[in-house]
Amino acid sequence: MKEYLAPILHHFQLPLQNPVLVFALILAIILLSPILLKRLNIPGIIGLIISGVVIGPFGLHVLDQNSAIELFSTIGLLYIMFIAGLELDINEFKAHRNKSLLFGLFTFIIPFGLGYPVCRFLLGFDLNASFLTASMFATHTLVAYPIVSRLGVSKNQAVAITVGGTILTDTAVLIILAVVMGNSRGTLDRDFWIRLVGSLTVFSLIMFIVIPRIAQWFFRKLESEKHSHYIFVLAVVFFAAFLAELAGVEAIIGAFMAGLALNKLIPHTSALMNRIEFIGSSLFIPFFLISVGMLVDVSILLHGTAALIVAGTLTVTALAGKWLAAWFSQLVFRYTKAQRGVIFGLSASHAAATLAVVLVGFRQGILDESILNGTILLILVTCMVASFVTERAAKQLVVETREEDPEPSAANGHNEHILLTTAAIDNIERLLEFCIYIKDERSANPISILTVISNNEVAEVNIRKARLSLDEFVKQAAASETKLNVITTIDHNPASGIARISREVMADILVLGWPEKLGFFDRLLGDNLERVLQHVDKTVMVGHFDSPLVSQKRIVVMVPPLAEHEKGFELWLSKIARLAKELTLPIMVHCNEATDSAIRRVLKHAKLAPSLNVEHFDEWEDLLAVSTHINDNDLLVLVSARRGAASYLNVLDGAPDKLEKYFDANNRIVVYPQQFTDHHLQDYTVFSSEPLNIGLETVQKIGKGLGNIFK
Repeated sequence: MKEYLAPILHHFQLPLQNPVLVFALILAIILLSPILLKRLNIPGIIGLIISGVVIGPFGLHVLDQNSAIELFSTIGLLYIMFIAGLELDINEFKAHRNKSLLFGLFTFIIPFGLGYPVCRFLLGFDLNASFLTASMFATHTLVAYPIVSRLGVSKNQAVAITVGGTILTDTAVLIILAVVMGNSRGTLDRDFWIRLVGSLTVFSLIMFIVIPRIAQWFFRKLESEKHSHYIFVLAVVFFAAFLAELAGVEAIIGAFMAGLALNKLIPHTSALMNRIEFIGSSLFIPFFLISVGMLVDVSILLHGTAALIVAGTLTVTALAGKWLAAWFSQLVFRYTKAQRGVIFGLSASHAAATLAVVLVGFRQGILDESILNGTILLILVTCMVASFVTERAAKQLVVETREEDPEPSAANGHNEHILLTTAAIDNIERLLEFCIYIKDERSANPISILTVISNNEVAEVNIRKARLSLDEFVKQAAASETKLNVITTIDHNPASGIARISREVMADILVLGWPEKLGFFDRLLGDNLERVLQHVDKTVMVGHFDSPLVSQKRIVVMVPPLAEHEKGFELWLSKIARLAKELTLPIMVHCNEATDSAIRRVLKHAKLAPSLNVEHFDEWEDLLAVSTHINDNDLLVLVSARRGAASYLNVLDGAPDKLEKYFDANNRIVVYPQQFTDHHLQDYTVFSSEPLNIGLETVQKIGKGLGNIFK
C-alpha cells in the first residue's frame, strides 16, 4: 500500500514543489479568500495578504519564495502601477497638476521630516540609517487602488492627485536611494549625476515620444487583430519597466510611465481596457498581494520587546506621517472628509518601494536586521489599515457623488437608449465603437442596432443574412461588457422603419451612418436623412469615421447661434464632452459669445471638465472660413438643426454633403439636436403648412438641378 501512496504523497511534501499544484493552490486562495472574508466585512485585499502570511515560509511553509511566485508577483506590482497610469484622467491631472505637485511635496516632506528625528534620536540609528529609513516613510504603494477602481471613484480629483503624488514621491525616494548607494560606495561624483540625469532624460523621451507613435501605428495597422493589442500592451509595460531599471530607477516607475504613454490610446470603455483590467484583477494583482503576505515574519513578535518597539515605532511614524499629509491636503484643497480618507488610504500602504529601499539598505549593511523585521511588520499593518480606510472612505465618496446627482431619469442617462442604424454593414464597427464611448455607463438599456429590410419577396432571406452579419458586432460589444440588442424589421422604406423602431424602443439618441451620394431624382424625392429628421424629434447624430477614433488629436465643434435654446442642447454637449474624456482629447468650439457662456455653464453644472478652448465665430455663410483652423487629425463636429428650429440656418441645409466636400479627410459628425414639440397645438391644428413647404423645397431643388445641368 505504501508503494502506491508514496508517489502521490511525494507531491504533497511541504513546501510544495509541483508547479501545477502550487498554481492550483494560489488560484483556490484567490477564489475563496475574498468570498469568505466578505461575510466579515473585511476587504478582499486583506484576505489575500493574510493568506500569504499563513502559507508563506514564515507561516505554515506551504509555499516557498520560488522564481515562479516572484515572477507573478513582479507582474502584479507592475500591473497595479500600469493600471494607475492608464486610468488617470489626464485632463483632470493637467487641470490640477499644481495640486498633485503640492500633495507630492506634502507626502514626501512630512513623513520624512517626522521620521528622521524619530529614527535618529528616539531609536538611536546612525546618520545613514536614519536618512534611508526616513525616506522609506515617504514612499507608498497603491495596494488599495483596486478598491477605488472597483467602486468607480478612480476619476475623482482626490484619487487623481494621490496617484500623481505617488509617482512624484516614489521617484524622489528611489533617486535618493541611488544617491545613498552611490555615497556608500564612494562613487557620488560628477559622473554619477551626469549618468543619472542623462539616462532619465533618454528614458522620458522614449516613453512619451517614441512609444505613443509606435502604439498608434500598431493599433491603426492591426486594427482587426484584437488579441495582438493586449500582447502589445504587455510588451510595452515590461519594456518600459526594463528601461526604467537601466535609467537607474525602479521598474514600477517605468510601468506607471507606460500607463501614461498609452492613456490616450486605450479608452476606459474599450474592449482592450476591459481585458487589461479583467486579467490583472483576476490573476496578476492577487498574486502580488499574496506574495506581500509571504514576506511577513510573524515570529519577530517573539524576539523580545526591542523588536516590538522598533516595529511599533516605525509603523506608527509611517501612518502618522501619511495621515498628516492627507490632513494638510484636505485643509489646503478644501476636500471633504471622505476625500481625505481616500487620500490617506491610498497613500498609507507601504510595500514595493519601501521593500526595495529596505532590502537594498540591508544588503549594503546600512540597515540592520531589526529595521528589516520592523519594516516587514510595517508592510502588513499599513496594507491592512490602508485597505480598511480606503474601502470605507470610497463608499462614502460614492454616496456623496450620488447625493450631488439628480434622481435617476432619462435626462441624466440612467434610462438612456441609443439606436444605431446604417445602410452598409461594413460601416457599423466604428459607429458602434462611437456609441460605446458616448453611452452613459449608468444606463441599463442596451445599444440597439437596427437593420431595415425592404418588404419584397426575399425579405425573410435578407433578414437571416442581416442577423448573421451582425453577430460579430454582438461579440465586439460583449468584449467591453456592453449589452447589444440586434433588431431587424421589414418596411417599405428605411426612413419609416427607423422612425417606427425609434418610437418603439423609446430611443433618446439616434446614430446614423453617413448618407450616400444621391442622384438627381433622389434629391427631388428627398433622401432618407431628411425623411428621418421629419419623423423623429430625438437627437440624431450622423457619423463618418474613416480612421480610428483613438488616432484623433482634437475635437473641433462648430455651434450655430441660438443652439443653446434647443431642447437637446445639454444632451449632445454632454456626449461630446464624454467622448473627449474617453479619448483624452481637448475640445475647440467655434460659436458666438452667448453660446460660449451656455456651454461653460452646462459643463460646470454637469461636473464635466474637458480641456475646452472657445473661438468666437459668426461667419456662417462661409464654412470654409473655419477650415484654416482644422487639421486632418481633428474630429469635426457640426451642430445643425431641423427646419423651423430656433438655431436653423439655411446655409446648413445638406450639412453632410458640405462637410464631405470641404473636409473629406476628417472624421466627422453632424448633430441634429432634439427639438421642442407642442402636442396640444397639433391636436387642434386644421391646416398644416408642411405640404406647402415640401412643394416649395421641391421647386427649389428642381431649379438647382436644372442650373447644374446647364452648367
